[in-house]
Amino acid sequence: MKVRIVITLKPGVLDPQGKAVKGALENLGFSGIRDVRVGKVIDIDLEETDVNSLEVKIKEMCDKLLVNPVIETYEWTLLR
Repeated sequence: MKVRIVITLKPGVLDPQGKAVKGALENLGFSGIRDVRVGKVIDIDLEETDVNSLEVKIKEMCDKLLVNPVIETYEWTLLR
């Protein structure tokens, strides 16, 4: 099964990379940008076939390595 994990900063956490991207877009002439937040997308192909086991495995991966729970949050979806 293939899954996509989207990791984003929690609301209220400063995002200097997002601010830099916003400034660069404005310097290129794009107007009306209120805010930019930068996150991560991780695609993983697993041999798992059981969705319940998959959910446990993904949570464990995120908790142990992929996500900093102090400042980040995540959600995942199955890719078809």
